[in-house]
Amino acid sequence: TIIYAADYTVRKAALMDDIRKGFLPMFLVMLAIGGLLLMEPDFGAFVVIIAIALGILFLGGLNWRLFVGLITLLAVGFVLMIWLSPYRLQRVIGFLDPWADPYGKGYQLSHSLIAFGRGEWFGVGLGDSVEKLFYLPEAYTDFLLAVIGEELGFVGVAVVIGLFAWLTWRALTIGWQAALMGRNFQALVAQGIGIWIGVQSFINMGVNVGLMPTKGLTLPFMSYGGSGIVANCLALALLFRIDYENRCL
Repeated sequence: TIIYAADYTVRKAALMDDIRKGFLPMFLVMLAIGGLLLMEPDFGAFVVIIAIALGILFLGGLNWRLFVGLITLLAVGFVLMIWLSPYRLQRVIGFLDPWADPYGKGYQLSHSLIAFGRGEWFGVGLGDSVEKLFYLPEAYTDFLLAVIGEELGFVGVAVVIGLFAWLTWRALTIGWQAALMGRNFQALVAQGIGIWIGVQSFINMGVNVGLMPTKGLTLPFMSYGGSGIVANCLALALLFRIDYENRCL
């Protein structure tokens, strides 16, 4: 998505104000990809993919009125998908009040919050988490931050958030440097990687602390799983290459 959206935006730069020629082809491709993801169903990955595509289009010069209109339509669409899907609606209800049903739809979030509460400022110690011992589901992927909070406390969580913020900022900065050199494709790829890492890590951490409904998205670079780590490392390799070329020019 990142590479395709960046290439498309550079090729269609002169047509970004034309809905039919500039935006519609990209919209149809993203609709096809999004449809496949929703068939799985994988609503979280769909949100990340759409955020990447819209972010790159906006940075590439998409008309701001069209951008605002798209955001509004997407918000309405997301609400309808949640409202018309019973399991998604139950997740939202469980998110709003996890303690109303702590052994049912609020089970994951309630145990995640318990883990953060046990960690307090400095945590119970590395490896000493109790919640990861089959109390907190998916403790090694979706709810890894809760285990970090329990073992390393507020300080450990703050360090993790700071590192993700720094990595996102560096990706956007590398893209900005490439744009100043007239390397627009490389700039959008770097910024797209920054958007991806920023959005996915924000959703994962938001789910862990109860800011967002429970969603099955991993924490980049940290959650257990081979394919996710490979994809993250490939993205970093692209980012390093763009930065290297920036420094060579």
